[in-house]
Amino acid sequence: MTIQWTHYQAPGMFDELIESGLPRPAAEALCRHFESLADEELDEQREAVEMAIRAMGITFTVYSQEEGSIDRAWPFDIIPRIIELKEWRQIEAGLVQRVKALNMFIDDLYHEQRIVKDGVFPGDLLKDSKNFRPECIGIDPPHRVWAHICGSDLVRDRDGTVYVLEDNLRVPSGVSYMLENREVMKRVLPEMFEDYSILPVDDYPTRLYATLAALSPRPVDFPEVVVLTPGIYNSAYFEHSYLAQQMGAELVEGSDLFVDDEDIVYMRTIGGPQRVDVIYRRIDDLFLDPEAFHPDSMLGVPGLLRAWRAGNVALANAPGAGVADDKVVYAYVPDAIRYYLNEEPILPNVPTYRCLYAEEREYVLEHLAELVVKPANESGGYGMLIGPQAGAAEIEQFRQLITADPRNYIAQPMLGLSTVPTLVGHDAKPRHVDLRPFILSGPSAYVTMGGLTRVALVEGSTVVNSSQGGGSKDTWIIDLEEEG
Repeated sequence: MTIQWTHYQAPGMFDELIESGLPRPAAEALCRHFESLADEELDEQREAVEMAIRAMGITFTVYSQEEGSIDRAWPFDIIPRIIELKEWRQIEAGLVQRVKALNMFIDDLYHEQRIVKDGVFPGDLLKDSKNFRPECIGIDPPHRVWAHICGSDLVRDRDGTVYVLEDNLRVPSGVSYMLENREVMKRVLPEMFEDYSILPVDDYPTRLYATLAALSPRPVDFPEVVVLTPGIYNSAYFEHSYLAQQMGAELVEGSDLFVDDEDIVYMRTIGGPQRVDVIYRRIDDLFLDPEAFHPDSMLGVPGLLRAWRAGNVALANAPGAGVADDKVVYAYVPDAIRYYLNEEPILPNVPTYRCLYAEEREYVLEHLAELVVKPANESGGYGMLIGPQAGAAEIEQFRQLITADPRNYIAQPMLGLSTVPTLVGHDAKPRHVDLRPFILSGPSAYVTMGGLTRVALVEGSTVVNSSQGGGSKDTWIIDLEEEG
């Protein structure tokens, strides 16, 4: 048996590779390759992928009440997602526009709050914001950039429209898996990289280091950049260690750093204290500095906020950047783009109902069975109601939650997420996907050439998070004009 694309169907959905039983132009060579493989050859390629993942040590951590934390091999599907370069350039421009406006928005909130005074953004939302940090008011980070690394989640609806689903501005994760996915594909399908003009992603660590180094408060050729991790039990520790290694930076925990009487950060080394210029922190705000935030935090560095405020060390992402992660704030991003840039948004938001407003809340409560309801500050797919798939008891539970705390919830229509063929046994079946590109902001902006495609491996599911049974695919940006 071989995969028969004429039998492949994704009814009512936009499929990224197949249209009406035929490969899209950018996917023709890829589909011919998989159509040529017998079952035994498919098994061999799948086993080669699993061996490569084990050999490269690519893992992620999941938590359960019964078993605690467990390291698992990264779930990866061998059929990539393909996007044409022409379309990607438009997406890229939209992401740069969006993150530029978000950084201006965050900076404004910690300074003049012009957007509030001009009535574009309601100031009341800040009073109830879990991620607005009064401790950061008046601080001027380098280049007035707060979110140096952003991971924005994109989805494509049934009609082919690409939407921004959410922005991740605190400690976005997943870029290491994007890089490793590409390495796995090069090992397993090297011939595809000869047949296609696949644009590279492996310059990301170099770009990341350059973005971080540009933040250094000292004018030195090689500033000391460190990656601050909570430690080996964190679910993203693989990524922390991977990025530190790729950048040639030190991987440190809070106990490896200290702040002296002159508010300068040092790293403990066997050769004595060594000054630190830039900290790429992978610790949440409230655990960064026990002097400024949670006094019982064992993960952070006492005095770190003082050193940052004094301009003696740079922090990426800056504390307080997560104020724009709030899913209620998300609803105002198009307005922020118009306000700060005087431009129309290139990439649209998903239509969003804000439950704090009575009229919108009333609509949501009447249509819970049709909508997706999300809490304002959860991530990883937790705490959500997927109305069309929920039972009466769950819908009633969310009715009570929204009524009790309307500020904490937004609702959106159920999108028909696009699909990509995914290996199931010896056949290809449609599975829903999203995409997380990564945007670096500093003196200039950079967007990864593609991103992390996450796939819901369970039939019919739209939950793509690896912690809840999702997997991933390599993402190919193809320059068809160069190939033509």
